[in-house]
Amino acid sequence: MPPRLLALGAAALCLVIALAAALAVDSRLDRHWVMRGITLVLAFGCAAVLADDRGRRFRRIIGLVGVLMFGFVVPVTSTTWATPPEVDFALAVADDAKATATKDARGAVTVDDVRAATQARGGAVGTPKTDRSPEVRGADTFPLIVRPKPSQGRPWACVSFTHGLDAKIRPC
Repeated sequence: MPPRLLALGAAALCLVIALAAALAVDSRLDRHWVMRGITLVLAFGCAAVLADDRGRRFRRIIGLVGVLMFGFVVPVTSTTWATPPEVDFALAVADDAKATATKDARGAVTVDDVRAATQARGGAVGTPKTDRSPEVRGADTFPLIVRPKPSQGRPWACVSFTHGLDAKIRPC
């Protein structure tokens, strides 16, 4: 198979995998776009190394390994690791809070909606109160800190709502 055709096929496959992996992540999680763009550029660079038909065999092996790593392994693993348990909990809370606001015919989710949804799922809002940190943070205004278990310290997730019903979830 000619090297240029192999490189073009590898680049097209990387693009398809990158798009599929990006679309598999919930749109409320906006934290992976920079990394996904960088890995796609690196995969294209490795495909360009494959396209050089004057290169030695070792160079082609390096290009093929690079395409495999940056075009397949990194996008797939970043997609499967995109939602740790605390983020999954925050996504479920955001869905419940949005459903409550929609059911009540309101155009915006309130802090009380998120607090009620969190408590209904067995979690807590805000940082835990401890001897070292007696002040509870993240419990009164957006972004709210939600924890899957009331006694859980870190890790936790932050939930905020922009434009009324659009949730944004990120690690805190």
